[in-house]
Amino acid sequence: MERWLDEFIHYLAVERGLAQNTLASYRIDLSQYLDHLKKQGVSSLTQADRNHILSHLYKLQKDGKAPATISRHLAALKHFYRFLVSDGAVSEDYTVSLESPKLKQRLPHVLSTEEVENLLCQPQLSDPAGLRDKAMLELIYATGIRVSEMVSLNLPDVELDMGYIKCFGKGAKERIIPLGSVAIRYIREYLERSRVKLTKGKTEHQALFVNVQGKRLTRQGFWKIIKKYAKEGRINKPITPHTLRHSFATHLLENGADLRAVQEMLGHADISTTQIYTHLTKLRLREVYTKAHPRA
Repeated sequence: MERWLDEFIHYLAVERGLAQNTLASYRIDLSQYLDHLKKQGVSSLTQADRNHILSHLYKLQKDGKAPATISRHLAALKHFYRFLVSDGAVSEDYTVSLESPKLKQRLPHVLSTEEVENLLCQPQLSDPAGLRDKAMLELIYATGIRVSEMVSLNLPDVELDMGYIKCFGKGAKERIIPLGSVAIRYIREYLERSRVKLTKGKTEHQALFVNVQGKRLTRQGFWKIIKKYAKEGRINKPITPHTLRHSFATHLLENGADLRAVQEMLGHADISTTQIYTHLTKLRLREVYTKAHPRA
């Protein structure tokens, strides 16, 4: 059974071009399913049926897994069985009639423009790492790129004179995103004054953002950085590396940006994913109305 899992992951990587983090998530979820089958005495995928899949999903629920987690597992199983049927490994796709649990829509946390300004003012620009942090924070807020996309940027991906960056999102899809003048300024300063110190003058490094060891910065490294500045800025909101991305989209829509343009900049395949930010702007309008109107 593991052979089919390996082939499926290889298919996702080569044919679909999925990111390593996504591939790892698929492998973990499907490995749990295969382990469940083994505990049920199933040694081949041809022996598994709809009841085995249902019992696995029920066990996840019994173990206290959130509906979003169960939905993710089912989505992985649906893709897996579609692949197995197409390759002739099994004769029937038992996931076709299965529906994901209803999820309560959770609106993402966003910062106000004042809170963003506060956060972006925290890095110490006299310090090489501080100037790097300033450039990173300005870049994410200016473009709305994912943290995984930011830490994957290489020097040739940034065109400061033309004012844009080139990044590869989910499914290895390339997109061009414009840069604002503030982000350009601090990225340029970082490249001229800070990056050479962090890389110890080694020119073979292609990573745009590096850590104090001169190696490519990781997502986990950025997580610690943004948490530190949120604490220093006394921002009492849940903040993750995605918060600036959410704030970027919300602030654009609040100021009249076209939803399709925001979708393209965020790299969303489906506009319904982008529409969640319109809910946030409506809530914001309601707050403004309630505070400002004398008869609200």
